[in-house]
Amino acid sequence: MSFPVAAILWAVVVVMAAFYGVAMGYSGPVFALGLGVAAALFAFELFLASPPVLERATRHFGELGAPLLALFPLLAVVAYSLGVTRNLTFAMIGAAYAVLPILLAAISRGKPAGTAADYAAILILWLPVEFRWMYRLFVFPAPHGASIWPLTHTLTILLALCIGVAAFVLIRRMDGIGYAVEWRHSDALLATSHFALFALIAIPLGVKMHFLAFEPSAARLRSLPLSAIGILFFTAWPEEFLFRGLLQNALSKTFKNPYAGLIVASVVFGLSHILHAPYPNWKYVALATIAGLFYGHVWMKSGSLLPSALVHALVDISWHILFR
Repeated sequence: MSFPVAAILWAVVVVMAAFYGVAMGYSGPVFALGLGVAAALFAFELFLASPPVLERATRHFGELGAPLLALFPLLAVVAYSLGVTRNLTFAMIGAAYAVLPILLAAISRGKPAGTAADYAAILILWLPVEFRWMYRLFVFPAPHGASIWPLTHTLTILLALCIGVAAFVLIRRMDGIGYAVEWRHSDALLATSHFALFALIAIPLGVKMHFLAFEPSAARLRSLPLSAIGILFFTAWPEEFLFRGLLQNALSKTFKNPYAGLIVASVVFGLSHILHAPYPNWKYVALATIAGLFYGHVWMKSGSLLPSALVHALVDISWHILFR
């Protein structure tokens, strides 16, 4: 992915987010700052997926390039905490959350994936998001009747992803993540075939389990452009980075077997859905575990996060439009 393509994608998403926020009733300097922090974090996510951007940035800053870039999530969360929530405690918690995974990743630099520090950094990144502890960091003065959920959720995911990129892509430089977006014609066939095969398994199984009900919605179809962007960039891509690029990658090295890493990472991915209502949601766990096997296999075969993220996004988008 070239810089112009990344810049156009970034601009389109940020403009859509701004219009959506205004339509929801947000306005004023606090909203501008919140949107600015989100836009900056999204730029960090997107531009570093472009190999030329990463190479030029690190070359421009020399030996200090990676450490300086890695400070970006820290600056973003401190700016938000002091400028929006104006809470020094939240700023300190956010700073600790931003720094600890990076320090742990630095310990393992140059070593094969799967060290104890790697797993500790992954847990620190994941658990505060999984249990929604970090959502308190992004409280926001919502207009009357508006929900703060979209902004809170998006900022939390963006922060976690950017810290992970800083830790494992910039500092740790873990092999095999596949963060760079490099599209190949074989990726299209790989993604579509895995999506089709998963649908053939998951739809009958989900209906039989009374987890899915076929209920197409014109209203949800109309919201598809915004929903598709949100699902791809703020759900599928971050989850594939965590569960495939980091966790499955590390487990494969630990077990010295890529299929053992695939199975264990898929089970963990499935269990990460257990908190969805009604708790404990074992039906969701079962289907998400099967989905994880397909996503992880695409990642294994392609060596890239993009095809697995596309399959993940297609599954979520299809569910959003066609099923309840």
